[in-house]
Amino acid sequence: MGKVLIIGAGGVGTVVAHKVAQNPDTFTEIMIASRTKSKCDAVVKAIGNPNIKTAQVNADSVDELVALFNDFKPEIVINVALPYQDLTIMEACLKSGVNYLDTANYEPKDVAHFEYSWQWAYKKRFEDAGLTAILGCGFDPGVSGIYTAYAAKHYFDEIHYLDIVDCNAGNHHKAFATNFNPEINIREITQNGRYYENGQWVTTQPLEIHKDLTYPNIGPRDSYLLYHEELESLVKNFPTIKRARFWMTFGQEYLTHLRVIQNIGMARIDEVDYNGMKIVPLQFLKAVLPNPQDLGENYEGETSIGCRIRGLKDGKERTYYVYNNCSHQEAYKETGMQGVSYTTGVPAMIGAMMFLKGLWKKPGVWNVEEFNPDPFMEQLNKQGLPWHEKFDGDLEL
Repeated sequence: MGKVLIIGAGGVGTVVAHKVAQNPDTFTEIMIASRTKSKCDAVVKAIGNPNIKTAQVNADSVDELVALFNDFKPEIVINVALPYQDLTIMEACLKSGVNYLDTANYEPKDVAHFEYSWQWAYKKRFEDAGLTAILGCGFDPGVSGIYTAYAAKHYFDEIHYLDIVDCNAGNHHKAFATNFNPEINIREITQNGRYYENGQWVTTQPLEIHKDLTYPNIGPRDSYLLYHEELESLVKNFPTIKRARFWMTFGQEYLTHLRVIQNIGMARIDEVDYNGMKIVPLQFLKAVLPNPQDLGENYEGETSIGCRIRGLKDGKERTYYVYNNCSHQEAYKETGMQGVSYTTGVPAMIGAMMFLKGLWKKPGVWNVEEFNPDPFMEQLNKQGLPWHEKFDGDLEL
């Protein structure tokens, strides 16, 4: 049915490749490309499908990407490289006539700043080219938006309060490690918090607001208010929302390490001079921390991510909680990666499947909640991320 090119061979890229290979009726030809071809070859070996092609590409170079796209001629590119590279990959797609999907919004390398404006600016160019670009098709962003769209379609006339809750109750038995790219992870967590209320954005100090939330099968966990990119698109696409927030759990040991990293300057993203060389402290830290791809084998426990929604149906207030719990061990058995990579990689594959089946295909640049959520929700249950619903319970928020 379709040729797909996966850019990125990290933890998420590995999961995407496994899941794409499991669905040969949809994905008839597959290529994995990365800056390091040997990493792509290792993924292919782990999958055991010699028909998967691999290639070396520098995703910072539009010319290299265009040459690769013109040679392989994919119908859609799944971008699971770094968020810094979103715009070069989108440019290459426009030049080559290729459709686009990613899991995280663009951010400039020299400032940790998260907003969709850079990518939304491509809307008319993709429309004019007759190409589809699907933004933020991981779990959060991604499934969190699809859960919201599903709730709006089936259970609410108006959504008023939205809280996205993300708990990782796993234990990787390391003193300190991040579950995805350390550079991106630490940039995200050390920023000011931000939430939407009554038509405006409210800024908080980093990790200033926190409270215990109870997660299914896990129990209470200290949950911190962060800014997360899907809030920006969700309040735009669901204008009845009065308040939207994002919460994530962190253990005290993790936060202590993070505080020390910041206090000694290792979270800096500007260059410093070291023995006549320019280095970025956070990039150096990334080089010495455990690789997120290597955490899976000894990872125990599970993640729990969902949306807690309050609003009106037929004039009456109702609440709705939709969520998925994902076992790190089960994810590792299937793909060799831990649950955080799995929960991002599976939705990326499903988004590409939706496009190739013609269900999510319209020229322009779109966030996932702007498409029909129903066929995507159906595939979540089939592809390893089953979801559960609770109606009219205590949302704790």
